[in-house]
Amino acid sequence: MPSSVADHRLRASDERSSPSKATPLTGIHEGGCVCGATRYRTVGDPKRVSACSCRWCQKRTGSALGVSVYFEKHDVVFTRGNPRLYRIRSDAGRSIQTQFCSDCGTTVGWTLEFLPDYQGIAGGTFDPPTFWFRPERFVFARSKPDWLAIAQDIEMCQAMPD
Repeated sequence: MPSSVADHRLRASDERSSPSKATPLTGIHEGGCVCGATRYRTVGDPKRVSACSCRWCQKRTGSALGVSVYFEKHDVVFTRGNPRLYRIRSDAGRSIQTQFCSDCGTTVGWTLEFLPDYQGIAGGTFDPPTFWFRPERFVFARSKPDWLAIAQDIEMCQAMPD
């Protein structure tokens, strides 16, 4: 990326407040799948960071919740591999197109029907320090296990907010 474009993007990023309250995000973050065949790079601030206990997030992670980090599409580049695509319907009845490694099956990203200009990245797939961001909200709290406590400063949504 030419330095003038990068400088402009970084200055614009610095002028916005980060919804994730993370460390200064003027750098590049990278990550990928378990086997390394699929890799990506993000630039700048995430536009939204959520934890979610919808059934799709539970099934894609094999856990009680998923962590979703959303960037503008032009701020995410797949640098290795060609993720396979699979389309499903969410708990809210909307389309999700998931992107996963064709070798190991790790879901690394997705796009959502209601956020067409954003690219979702699976929070646990970032290279260390993996969790450099902080969720601002927890969605589908109605599906979270009773034993899972959520910090009081994170907005709780029983379903997907409009």
